[in-house]
Amino acid sequence: GTMESMYDMYHTLKSMRKRQLAHQVLNLAMIVCSALMIWKGLMVVTESESPVVVVLSGSMEPAFHRGDILFLHMGYAPFRAGDIVVFKVADREIPIVHRVIKVHEKETGEVDLLTKGDNNAVDDRGLYAASQSWINKEHVIGRSKGYLPYIGMVTIIMNDYPIVKYVLVGVMGLFVLTTRE
Repeated sequence: GTMESMYDMYHTLKSMRKRQLAHQVLNLAMIVCSALMIWKGLMVVTESESPVVVVLSGSMEPAFHRGDILFLHMGYAPFRAGDIVVFKVADREIPIVHRVIKVHEKETGEVDLLTKGDNNAVDDRGLYAASQSWINKEHVIGRSKGYLPYIGMVTIIMNDYPIVKYVLVGVMGLFVLTTRE
């Protein structure tokens, strides 16, 4: 059963030589660093501080569902009504994915945007910071350029049940450390 495999794992770890353990730890570090490099690379390519986001609510259904992963790109094209943007507002940790419904371009080149979730009855003014009626380019993290349905459910489950995250990370770490070349 599980206890036996845990026991075996412990013995494998114990019987491993220090050198091999160091080798595996370095392997793990390389995997983590590679992932970070890919992420940073994506940030540069997409000109977005968060190239990939997970949809956390149903406010954009039927276009996007909870758990869909969106790929973002900022780009230089002007914003238009109908664009799906991901934006961050003061006082809110989590970025919001909604559709632009109004665009005001000023002579200064600044742009005021009003957003709304497709599935919401009202626009997002209630979500913006207290004195704010519009969002501007600096609030926008990126525009949605593509998506993968439901893959982000893993992220949502890990957010809702942190224990799952710790167990998964622990199991993956043990797996990397105990895999023999």
